[in-house]
Amino acid sequence: MRIAILSPFYPYRGGIAQFSAMLYNGLKREGCEVKAFNFKRLYPDLLFPGKTQYVEGGDQAIRIPSMNILDSIDPFSYSRTVKEIKGYEPDVLIIAYWMSFFVPAYAHIANRLKKECRVITLLHNAIPHEPRLVDKPLASLLFKQSDGFIVMSETVKNDLLSLKPGVKYMLSPHPLYNHFGNKLSREESCRQLGIDPQKRNILFFGLIRDYKGLDLLIEAFARLDENYQLIIAGECYGSFENYRQQIDALPAGHKTVVHNRYVQDSELPLFFSAADVLVLPYRSATQSGVVSVAYHFDVPMVGTPVGDFPQSIALPGTGVISSGITAGSLAEAIKELFATGKDYFTNNIRKEKVRLSWDLFSQKLLRFITEEL
Repeated sequence: MRIAILSPFYPYRGGIAQFSAMLYNGLKREGCEVKAFNFKRLYPDLLFPGKTQYVEGGDQAIRIPSMNILDSIDPFSYSRTVKEIKGYEPDVLIIAYWMSFFVPAYAHIANRLKKECRVITLLHNAIPHEPRLVDKPLASLLFKQSDGFIVMSETVKNDLLSLKPGVKYMLSPHPLYNHFGNKLSREESCRQLGIDPQKRNILFFGLIRDYKGLDLLIEAFARLDENYQLIIAGECYGSFENYRQQIDALPAGHKTVVHNRYVQDSELPLFFSAADVLVLPYRSATQSGVVSVAYHFDVPMVGTPVGDFPQSIALPGTGVISSGITAGSLAEAIKELFATGKDYFTNNIRKEKVRLSWDLFSQKLLRFITEEL
């Protein structure tokens, strides 16, 4: 089978580029011929809230060959992208989708190619975490051009069906991000981070945005005793000042370590090897790639009752879900996890990892294509 994937790939950084690269490799292992069609420009610099869109030196991003052709804001590039994909003569085009900003480009390309091949939209989100009025109409425009969909959580599935009932879709959990290397010694990781190895380490990891609830976690941390310390690692999209004021007001603010920057893939073993628990204090969610990273490093989790967290954390027993989206309920869930014992959750993580391989995901996708589309 010949498959084209339209998505950000290296040199763009972030989870979607990494996901698409691992999907590319998984399909290749299944004997498919695969070609990656990349962006020439993803976001205009004025619209990008972070420091850089690109992988920086020393990072361990997955590099695959790709054609950098699509410019998100240049309509002339849309037609050039159609021409290049059509020239490849794929049986299937997979489009990675996560926000409506890309619909003008994606919908144009899908519309021109849907008579040439089957078009599958891979939904990281059907509706963004911070939605705008235009998101649903634009998403519907793209979805009309698609023959089928890949979703990785019940939340995204329900969002999809609310916009386009009766569509064909494949639901499969987010596979593991397993390319970050081996777990390090906890003691050595704590030493390198300059933290006390005798404390219970709470980790918040990833891009910092309002919906991810870091403020709730900082407030929850204030309710815990002196046996805990908090590690915050990730680049803030927006101002970090309000979080800094919260931390400075903590009686145990000195037990909070902040790395307010983009954390390269090569550094992930350091943070996750030091962590005793990953906390996801989100106000809203679909699925999270950070959960897959925690699985890779055998780190139990505490999450809020939103999105896919009850299915991906509570159901397999790999962590604890708080009773609500409040600081108090988060603090109680953290205490419950340690009262139960980390070994219980770690053993369940190891069992769950078998189910979340890229090979199984790729095989399921190929069955979906051949049997249902």
